[in-house]
Amino acid sequence: MKALTALRAVERTVLIALFLVMVCLYTGSVVTREIGGTFASRFAWIEEAVRIMNLFLVFLALGLALERGKHVGITNMRGKLPAPVLSVLLKFIDLVGLVMCFYVAWLALDLVQFVLKTGQRSPTLGVPMGYIYLAPVCGFLLLGLRYGLSLVGVIDRYQEVAE
Repeated sequence: MKALTALRAVERTVLIALFLVMVCLYTGSVVTREIGGTFASRFAWIEEAVRIMNLFLVFLALGLALERGKHVGITNMRGKLPAPVLSVLLKFIDLVGLVMCFYVAWLALDLVQFVLKTGQRSPTLGVPMGYIYLAPVCGFLLLGLRYGLSLVGVIDRYQEVAE
């Protein structure tokens, strides 16, 4: 449980830091364009950096969102099912989610390897494009971890979380 608490803290810290850096960079970019004139062209990399950070922000938040019950779900049938049937159904959903997440992460990892072999680089930052494709790998692994923890009963993702 300590490892999960530490993982949550790291995820939140990374997400908050990414968001704050994105806001600061983009604000600086807008200000530079308004008052910088031709000097603003030196900061063209900011928009690409913010787009890449946004990708990582979205994918890295998947696990936390699932754990907190923030993913879209149809809940109107839950209250009508008998407890034993509901329990089996929820475990089945977790199992399917776990398998799908690891499959998508595996496919994304293949894509990362393929793109790294091509030598493609981002236009303004010069970052190898394969590294950018690591966002879905990390995100779906974290999401799969949450499905797995829910499957074995370590977390209860169906319980309402207080804000």
